[in-house]
Amino acid sequence: MEAPPTGVPIELEPLVTRVLAPNASAYTYTGTQTHIVGIADLAIIDPGPANEAHHAALLAVVAGRPVRAIVITHHHRDHSPGAPRLASELGAPIVGAAPFALEDDGPQSDASFDHDYAPDRVMAEGETLAGEGWTLEAIATPGHTSNHLAFALPETKALFSGDHVMGWATSVVSPPDGDMTAYMSSLEKLIGRDDRIYYPGHGEAIERPQRLVRGLLGHRKQREGQILRLLRAGTGVIPAMVEKMYVGVDPRLYPAAERSVLAHLIDLERRALVRPIGDVWESMDAA
Repeated sequence: MEAPPTGVPIELEPLVTRVLAPNASAYTYTGTQTHIVGIADLAIIDPGPANEAHHAALLAVVAGRPVRAIVITHHHRDHSPGAPRLASELGAPIVGAAPFALEDDGPQSDASFDHDYAPDRVMAEGETLAGEGWTLEAIATPGHTSNHLAFALPETKALFSGDHVMGWATSVVSPPDGDMTAYMSSLEKLIGRDDRIYYPGHGEAIERPQRLVRGLLGHRKQREGQILRLLRAGTGVIPAMVEKMYVGVDPRLYPAAERSVLAHLIDLERRALVRPIGDVWESMDAA
């Protein structure tokens, strides 16, 4: 399949235009997708990396129209670093996810933290931002990060799902900021909604979102079962578990997979199903 073009505005529906940033990688797929909401006035969701070409492409889409806000789903450096310059040049506030508040103890990757992220307004669950003919409602979806927000567009029943639900792969959940317990709870929360379509930060639009979310929950529960079986069989070191669990996966993604396995183990430990002994994990019912 031919990669989608970067910097080219694509109208997904009358209120939503998508522009792909030129930051494709093993962690970002074809790149970060910035969504521009509105017609007469606008909101820009996740302006992506601080990239000159992407910045110019977004300004071309804005074309002098007023921008009500630069909206951020979470503080990873493929989503938020482009915000300050846009905000300054367009006279728009940065709103959305809470500021960075935790040091990452995991491996560095293309989706590591934007330490300079500083919103003008933090949006809590249910708070809204509105323009002419559109409304964005914040939906708290922690898990991928502690501050992750999705944004609902009730006028068309669309949801901008950020990295919580993506159109190409499952989200990395990397402790301590990422939390598997919270991630699973956020998926359950989305199943209870009636959104028509998801526009994710990476990958294509998701047209049957509840079905996909149920699949993601099932996938995570399968991973949990794999982990428990490996522990009972005596494989208790995370790198060895990843090699057995992620057969056929690009080895460049192993560090991210290790973080997600650790997140599962922490969740299982909270439920008194496993315990760590140094770097080795064991099942509580292994005996």
